Amino acid sequence: MKTVTVKGIGKVSAPVDTVELSFRLWAKDKDYDEALQGADRKVAALEKALCAVGFAAADFQTAGFHVNTEYESVRDENNDYRTAFAGYNCSYDQLLRFDFDPARLGEALSAVAESKAEPELQVRFTVREPEKLEAALLRSAAARARERAETLCAAAGRRLGELQRIDYDVNRLNFQSETMLDMEAMPQAMANGALQAKRSLSAAFRPQDIELQDTAVFVWELL
Repeated sequence: MKTVTVKGIGKVSAPVDTVELSFRLWAKDKDYDEALQGADRKVAALEKALCAVGFAAADFQTAGFHVNTEYESVRDENNDYRTAFAGYNCSYDQLLRFDFDPARLGEALSAVAESKAEPELQVRFTVREPEKLEAALLRSAAARARERAETLCAAAGRRLGELQRIDYDVNRLNFQSETMLDMEAMPQAMANGALQAKRSLSAAFRPQDIELQDTAVFVWELL
C-alpha cells in the first residue's frame, strides 16, 4: 500500500481574558516560630488589602510553602571563617487569578502597594480555558495537513484514501501572552500612595494575543 505523509502545522491565537498575580512573601528569623509568624502576617496583610478592593479571600490561594535554613560565613576568635546559622526563611507562594480588566488590575496593584507586605510579584496574562485553545490548535494542524495532502494528490493525479496513522508528541504549550508588566516601579508607587498605582493602567492597555503553534504528522493511503 502506498501512502502519503504530511506534517500539519497548526496555528491559533486568542485574546487574553485572565490575569494571574503570583506573590512570594517571606520572613526570616533565627527562631522558627517568629519566622513563620512573620510570613503569616504578610500573607494576612496582603489578603486584607485585596479583600478591601473587592477580591474574595477564597481566590487568594496558596500555591506553595517553603521553609529553608540559611547560613553565613563569619570570622571566629582566630580570625578564621566558619559557617554559622543565620536563621529560618519561611515563604509563601500565593496566587490570585481574575478576569482581565485594566482598571481591575490597577486596583489589585494598588492594594499590593497599600498592604506594605512587599512581595515578589509576577504578572501573567493568560486564558481561562486553555484546553479549548489547545483543541482548536490540534484541529488547525489536522485541517492544514489534509489540505496539503489533497493538494499533493491532485498534483500527482492520485486520490487521498483512508487515514492510516497520526504521530503526535505531546508538547508543553505556553498559554501566556508575551506582554510583560515591569514592576520595578512598585516601590515608588508605594511611596507616592495608591492613587498613582490606580492610574498606572488605562483602558488602552491591551496585552498581546496568545499565539500558539504545534505540529502533528498524518499518514494517508494513496489511491
